Amino acid sequence: MGVLAWVVMAALLLFGAVAGFLMYRSDFCMAGAFRDIFLFQSFNMIRPLVLLVTLSALLFELTHLLGWLPVYPFPWFSPPAGVNLIGGLIFGVGMVLAGGCVVGVLYKMGSGSLLAAIAFLGLLVGSALYAEIHPWWIAVAKQTVLTSGAVTLPQLLALPSAYVVLFLVAAGSFLCLRWQQAGFWRTRNSAEGFVPRWLTACALAFLGLLTVLVAGIPIGVTTSYAKAAALIESWFVPQHLSGLTFFASQSVQYAVPIEGVMRAGGAGPNFDVVAMLQVPLILGIVLGSCLSAALLGELRLVWRLPKRQVTMVFVGGVIMALGSRMTPGCNVWHLWGGLPLLTMQSMLFVVGLLPGAWLGSMVLKRVLLTESTQADKELTRWK
Repeated sequence: MGVLAWVVMAALLLFGAVAGFLMYRSDFCMAGAFRDIFLFQSFNMIRPLVLLVTLSALLFELTHLLGWLPVYPFPWFSPPAGVNLIGGLIFGVGMVLAGGCVVGVLYKMGSGSLLAAIAFLGLLVGSALYAEIHPWWIAVAKQTVLTSGAVTLPQLLALPSAYVVLFLVAAGSFLCLRWQQAGFWRTRNSAEGFVPRWLTACALAFLGLLTVLVAGIPIGVTTSYAKAAALIESWFVPQHLSGLTFFASQSVQYAVPIEGVMRAGGAGPNFDVVAMLQVPLILGIVLGSCLSAALLGELRLVWRLPKRQVTMVFVGGVIMALGSRMTPGCNVWHLWGGLPLLTMQSMLFVVGLLPGAWLGSMVLKRVLLTESTQADKELTRWK
């Protein structure tokens, strides 16, 4: 790799570190944002997410109008299909059970959470499981494609992107202004080092823009989880790995705008353009949150974990990985990158994510109630 490739990776490592640092300080959890709506009827965590999407839409469209985006809409988005909806639903269930999304797991793991590490392990296992059904699922995906060429809603409506995207920005801005007038943006957490979620949302929107300007695509991480799973399989079952088309295929051809060198990429265990753009972000988020926790004296491991919770977060990670590959894409890729552009893939993903998060919340509630009942019985027994 040339010097420019290393510059791109260094920049992405820095962006990831800043994101991980801030997400830990504000507990900016996308899984919690959807979970709390259904479990506690609380919208405190979803509001910053609306701000993030709104500001990202404004920044992306302004940058597009200025001619600074080399490819618009972003590469690696495709026309919508029914599998986007199904994958979103499955992802929503797994995200809630795992206690964090694909990025939330990273920053929590970086701060010393063993539960997050177990969820991360589930993500690797789920990625490996998906490889077994990939040929069948791709056939299903081809049968459920909804449009032949349009990727975004403005393209489908044959309208300039600014008209439709700015409508989204206006709606989001109206909500954010109403919430500001109602006092919802005021900081009520007096904990040392706490960063208000609205401030983190703004910072993440600008980091997302910088990522697009440097890499040409939004933030994404889940294909590298599949690459890690493939690497582990190559150590133990190399012959089986070689027969899996998901890991063997080079599904993308992409040239990073700054560098201009065309490279192939896929889910296989080799270091390619996908790893070049995703691995630095992953490492940065983990290291950034680790530093954030260490500076607050909160970097510690908790070894004694409830078995039921361990099982739940692991299964949640497996389900979340399956959903991210079946969609394809994760909540960060779609909410932080695709939805601000009104890509129809991302819109369908969100439509599926909502009932998935509700279902996951109901399962979580049942598990918590069962744990509470068992604890009460145990306490009564010892009285």
